[in-house]
Amino acid sequence: MKIGKVQFDDPHRTYVCGILNVTPDSFSDGGKWNAPDRALFRAQEMIREGADLLDIGGESTRPGFEAVPAGEEIERVVPVIEAVKARFDIPVSLDTMKSETARAGLQAGADAINDIWGFQKDPELAALTAQFGAACILNHHGNLHRDTLATESPKELRKTDEVMLTLLDDLAQSAKIAQEAGVSPDRILLDPGIGFGKTQEENLLILRKLEDLHALGFPVFLGCSRKSVIGNALDLPADERLEGTLATSVLAVTKKVRFVRVHDVQANVRVIKMTEAILYG
Repeated sequence: MKIGKVQFDDPHRTYVCGILNVTPDSFSDGGKWNAPDRALFRAQEMIREGADLLDIGGESTRPGFEAVPAGEEIERVVPVIEAVKARFDIPVSLDTMKSETARAGLQAGADAINDIWGFQKDPELAALTAQFGAACILNHHGNLHRDTLATESPKELRKTDEVMLTLLDDLAQSAKIAQEAGVSPDRILLDPGIGFGKTQEENLLILRKLEDLHALGFPVFLGCSRKSVIGNALDLPADERLEGTLATSVLAVTKKVRFVRVHDVQANVRVIKMTEAILYG
């Protein structure tokens, strides 16, 4: 797996992607880093704490979010991407669902596009990613209840595991769109989309069966940090979900997930290193 100039191929490592939301309204840290100087400070802090990748976003995708015009999103993210790339040697992902924003971000130096719709909403995103030789993180965002599936499988399996079959089918379609547009297979990551259009039971099921995603042949990217699946399980607000997030990061290591996307970089880096030490010595 290559992002920018960096290969992320160690089979005994789960890498850490630090979240940098330059938005006023993200669900847990809105407004904290939405000025370029504060964003740059936070980027430096996360790098010092051990982040392997930074994911910069200029539009909240929390439940009930209000869409931001592309021009405004570009004004938020481009100065931060430029500043980070000018000062630090770390790959940067741009979290956007708009091709106009993606083009501006890639021109500013972004190394990857993180699309919550997995290239299935804006048809130009895949081609842009390929044009710039960038990587992509393809998130699943959709309904897991369908009467028919494109994936052929025994009826017994459909009855017991329709959620996972539908998830795999949709992610396979996203990967196909990327490759047909010219994105190199070694630059594709798949994200099961915890919290996007899924019930609490579906989110927990996907977490239990994360290893099933390896059947698609691409590295797995997991974003659970402070999400409602943790809040619902623990009955806690977003700013008290660190321990729940750490539990999902430990799980990610055991399921051979390539990346976890987190707010609290230092704590997650430490718990991942300890888990890897136990498992691999």
